[in-house]
Amino acid sequence: MVPHLITALTGPINELEQRMLDAMPAIERWFRLEWMEHTPPFYTSAHLRNAGFKLAPVNTNLFPRGWNFLSEDMLPLAVQAAIAAIEKICPEARNLLIIPENHTRNLSYLANLVQLQRIFQRAGLNVRVGSIDPGVKKATRIELPNGDTVVLEPVMRTGGRLGLKHFDPCTILLNNELATGTPGILEDLYGQYLLPPLHAGATVRCKSKHFRCYEEVGKRFGKMLGIDPWLIHPISAPCEDVDFVQGAGMERLQTEVDALLTKVRRKYKEYGIHEKPFVILKADQGAYSMGAMPVHDAKELEALNRKARSKMAVTKDGMPVQAVLIQEGVPTQERVHESAAEPVVYTMDRYVIGGVYRVHPERGTNENLNAPGASFVPLAFTHGTQMPQPGVRPGTSAPNRFYMYGVVARLAMLAASYELEATDPNAEVYD
Repeated sequence: MVPHLITALTGPINELEQRMLDAMPAIERWFRLEWMEHTPPFYTSAHLRNAGFKLAPVNTNLFPRGWNFLSEDMLPLAVQAAIAAIEKICPEARNLLIIPENHTRNLSYLANLVQLQRIFQRAGLNVRVGSIDPGVKKATRIELPNGDTVVLEPVMRTGGRLGLKHFDPCTILLNNELATGTPGILEDLYGQYLLPPLHAGATVRCKSKHFRCYEEVGKRFGKMLGIDPWLIHPISAPCEDVDFVQGAGMERLQTEVDALLTKVRRKYKEYGIHEKPFVILKADQGAYSMGAMPVHDAKELEALNRKARSKMAVTKDGMPVQAVLIQEGVPTQERVHESAAEPVVYTMDRYVIGGVYRVHPERGTNENLNAPGASFVPLAFTHGTQMPQPGVRPGTSAPNRFYMYGVVARLAMLAASYELEATDPNAEVYD
């Protein structure tokens, strides 16, 4: 299924699409040169928003789930990407251990694990799923509604190596965001590759750092392409020492929100955009904020009720919020089944594999669609007639639009590469 795209047939987004199609050889060369200097994250999912006047990532996940929602058409490319990624890291790899989220019996998430297993098995690896959840004390087989099965086994630590009974992997793939911190069982491994690295974990990583890196990437790419970087970049700023429950730091947060809204209004005026700008407040650290909050006016923060404050006060697994990312709100103009939708693009190594539309029938264009009630519609990036079609009028070809999505997703992936290099605790520092 290819969702119907309803973005306007004129305006910056279609000019941007045309510019990228015309510059495809230069863009691909630019990425090739970047990957000669930087190591891509092992896998990512980039959450994009298409406003009709700009296209920007609003979140980059380094422990992506939802692989089960991707089209079967993407499997061959995913397998090829997996082979390329493993060959670079551990060419002699035979065994791969996937470590999932703790405390999960969510059938959709378990189906995600099955799909990851399938990809790496087809890449020529023995793949098993090992849980670091203390509650998993023996091998547990779980039947899924579609007939698939997943077996969760307790992870064992022997000296400096991690594995399962009679299973010694050279590569360990985390599909666990480490939302409550870094468990000691994963530290100081000997002779094993842990992907992604521990400093990508949710309690270590800062969204503000990622988007500073993305801003740098966007400026360089924008200069190469000859465009305003704002067309692919959400303006953002951090605000530290905020306590939503006690009210500490709220005045400073209002000031920062007002300053960022002023910047966005200037860009709206420059491009003749008549919509009312807004920002999204989200936890700077943590897997995700339990209540990512849209704010259209800084004064709204004075009137937050207790329920709204409580939602903003914690992230996944109840971790307290101490710093906030203020991010330019990017409304979505995409629709699937008449519902608000946003593309989520999956990558592995340096390759775009495919993506899904996250669809939410009860959420508006300015709201967070990553919420209970969301569904997913798969789309393929490289199957048959899905290849880009140069010469087709901008805004009328889904494959061309998807190519643009893939470019912006790779920019987010490159920003994540910059980010991980800058935050690597083992990196050498030169004066």
